[in-house]
Amino acid sequence: MSQIETRATALALYPEDSREAAALLKQAVPLMVKHNIAPNPVHYALWYTYSKGEDSELNRHLDRVVRDFDGFPPESATRLFRDYIIRDELEEARAGQQQAINLVDDMHRDVSRSVEGSLDFQSSLGRCIEMLEAPANERLPDILSELQHSTQLMQTQQERFLSQLSSAQNEIKSLRSKLERAQLAATLDGLTELLNRSAFTRLLEQALGNRAQGVALVMLDIDHFKQFNDQYGHPLGDRVLKHVAQVLRGALPAHATAARYGGEEFCVILEHCADLESAVVFAEQLRMKVQSLRIKARGDGKVLDTITASFGVAFAHPGEQPDNLLTRADDALYQAKRTGRNRVHC
Repeated sequence: MSQIETRATALALYPEDSREAAALLKQAVPLMVKHNIAPNPVHYALWYTYSKGEDSELNRHLDRVVRDFDGFPPESATRLFRDYIIRDELEEARAGQQQAINLVDDMHRDVSRSVEGSLDFQSSLGRCIEMLEAPANERLPDILSELQHSTQLMQTQQERFLSQLSSAQNEIKSLRSKLERAQLAATLDGLTELLNRSAFTRLLEQALGNRAQGVALVMLDIDHFKQFNDQYGHPLGDRVLKHVAQVLRGALPAHATAARYGGEEFCVILEHCADLESAVVFAEQLRMKVQSLRIKARGDGKVLDTITASFGVAFAHPGEQPDNLLTRADDALYQAKRTGRNRVHC
């Protein structure tokens, strides 16, 4: 990307004038100092955007990170920067790569057709020469032979070019495969292999855009997860997250999607859901399955304390926006935690 393009992108992300930008920085810097966050460009971008207050999901996520961790994990900062700050640029890059792939495919097809046409033309000339046993013009066979020879040279050049193009196409196919893997990785959470927050947000928007179906949102948060991490260590905490994700995958009904929303929090989108009661029944079944998990420590084989989760459930109103549905489900989850944890609230 050129300096001009980079500058244009930055202006699109941060269109404020100098006074507005200074005021936002005066809010962002004290927040970074308060949470002991290193002053680097990624952190500045995140907390500057936080201070703008225009992305409630980013703000809610940043609040959870600083609440649940003593510091600000680099992997969390990188993921949030990618998902919230530069997500549009990533989508444009993927679209450009796909256009290049399509262009090479079209060129390969056109050249292949040209080679086939040349072969047909040369074959026709050969048949004509054989038919000219007594030509009226003595030079006509020579002319046709010369034309056939020229066609042969053209065909050879086209075949050489086609061979080069095929090599390029093989490289493009390799690139396409890598791109598809990268796109898949960009939609999945690396630890749990559930959808990540960015992919979840897009699917929720799509689900709410289909007014012909009922949509419910289930949010769950593993209880006392920070204390669990402190007591047993992060590797064992990661195992708990993987097991909960496995429970989610095994419990999903048709037209449902699970995602890791962040930290120890997960979400399930229930499409074609009849009503709120049906979503609550599903959440209650899920709660019991999580509670029945038994995970052993690898060192001494000791079974860990019971793992539980709190659930918030919300059923979408007609025309409701994703942010509002998320807020209602998050509020219900907070009530479940406030009233004792290991329960479902709606």
